[in-house]
Order: sequence, then structure tokens, then C-alpha cells
Amino acid sequence: QVQLVESGGGLVQDGGSLRLSCAASGRTSSSAVMGWFRQAPGKEREFVASIHLSGGNTIYADSVKGRFTISRDNSRNTVYLQMNSLKPEDTAVYYCAAGPRLITRLGSYDYWGQGTLVTVSS
Repeated sequence: QVQLVESGGGLVQDGGSLRLSCAASGRTSSSAVMGWFRQAPGKEREFVASIHLSGGNTIYADSVKGRFTISRDNSRNTVYLQMNSLKPEDTAVYYCAAGPRLITRLGSYDYWGQGTLVTVSS
């Protein structure tokens, strides 16, 4: 089992920045990839970004490319999501996830955090 705990959410104004963190514990060696998804009110959960923990390769949703950056600190078993130029449409609960493959499909991720709320005010 892998436990994931997110932090860093909050309220920010349009154009502002936030950094989310996701700390992993347990059998972290069983997951090669960690990523972020988000779910806005009334919408389905969608992919945001993922990173391969060994190679450092990354993938992003088109809606966040150039604004969000995912990174990892393997010594801390932590993944970060730096979010810049935030927009009201970025408002959502952000979930950390871990899985075996660097892909966008939600079902490929085996472990999930409890989520952290990001609210962008206009």
C-alpha cells in the first residue's frame, strides 16, 4: 500500500500562484509514477500532470502547459505541483495519485490522496 497526503491548497486571486505538495509513504517503490488530477464541482476528475520518479519525464494536460510544473524530490518521497498564472477555471479539488505508468488515464493510477482544495477568485 502507498499512502499519499496532499497539502498546499488554498484561496488565491486570478493570476496568482500556489505550490501543492504530495508526500508518499508505505511501499513507495511499487509506484513508478506520481501525478495530479483535479475535479471541479459538477465535473469529472481530469488529468493535470504526471512525472516518472526515476527518469523525471513529465506529461501535462494541454490546459495547464506553460503554467504548471510538476517536480519531485525522491529523497523526501514528495512530488510538487507549481501552479502559476492561475485562472478561475483552475478551481477544483486537486488529487495526488500514484501508479505504474506515465499516462493520463485515471484508471491507471492505483493510489489516491484525499485531495486539497484550490480556489481561484476572479
